[in-house]
Amino acid sequence: MHVTVLEGGGHIAAVTDKASNVSPLWVPPWPSIEPDAFGPEHHDRYGAGADGRLLAGIMGHNLCLDIFGGPSADEEAAGLTAHGEGSVAAYVIDECDGGLMMRADLPLARMRMERRITLADDVVHVREVAENLAGTDRPIGWTQHVTLGPPFLERGITEFRASATRSQVFDGTFGADDYLASGATFDWPDAPLAAGGHTSLARLTAAGSSSAYTAHLMDPTRPDAYFVAYSPRHRLAFGYAWRTSDFPWMGIWEENRSRTQSPWNGETLTRGMEFGVSPFPESRREMVERRQMFGVPTYRWLPARGRVTVEYAIVCRRSDAIPEDLAPPA
Repeated sequence: MHVTVLEGGGHIAAVTDKASNVSPLWVPPWPSIEPDAFGPEHHDRYGAGADGRLLAGIMGHNLCLDIFGGPSADEEAAGLTAHGEGSVAAYVIDECDGGLMMRADLPLARMRMERRITLADDVVHVREVAENLAGTDRPIGWTQHVTLGPPFLERGITEFRASATRSQVFDGTFGADDYLASGATFDWPDAPLAAGGHTSLARLTAAGSSSAYTAHLMDPTRPDAYFVAYSPRHRLAFGYAWRTSDFPWMGIWEENRSRTQSPWNGETLTRGMEFGVSPFPESRREMVERRQMFGVPTYRWLPARGRVTVEYAIVCRRSDAIPEDLAPPA
């Protein structure tokens, strides 16, 4: 494999299988700029809202820290962008012990993030440390916003497996082409349709346009959680494994040529497999006020002057069929 990371935003931009030269991770169809180069002159292209700076440089897998969702009006006025500073900060990248060490300060959140990436055969090992520079305990959002795209992602073809259990459709309107029953609860992978009946989320929709977001509780009886996606055309299985206690939730975001505003312009096909400490993208206040879902907390505490460490693995390997499980690599 070949792994590509970005200094601007710290994104894991590509995990490329050298045999097929395919990376399952999403590359936006619009030209990118560095997040710190974003300014008023770019508003028309990337949007003028709280997500403009993020969309200007987003690619592949971005880190949502210390919120998962949009900022409040006061936070936006203070300079906070959608999904927090973790997705737009400038990262310093150094070589270390056969891998890479990425570091960034998040001044508004008064936090520091370190991410170490090492590569062994068909597994990428990632270790993240979030440090609280403030003297108060903090409720935080922390989500790995993994987004898949073409050519790996194909409508009606790409398959998915996950250690998901109880699930819920986003409550309200998520996009212009929503097709799932708003707010409905269900068991993975059979999601209720707005028009009646069910559809399996184990295969990407074949619809010409669609939008959806569903939240999934990862199996609490398993010490490790996973998702795996499979491209029959490329005979490629791609997935992530992590400790369930670190990230008990996974959100599935579907954008299938639904968003017509700039920079989307009705051209984007993505599926986000976003695992983290929160089930839904929402403001900090909404996250805290939700408190829990299905009896599981919807945010994580970061202790005063404390550090929290998480680890996860990215797997990319050739396969003649989709794996029914993704055992956590040693």
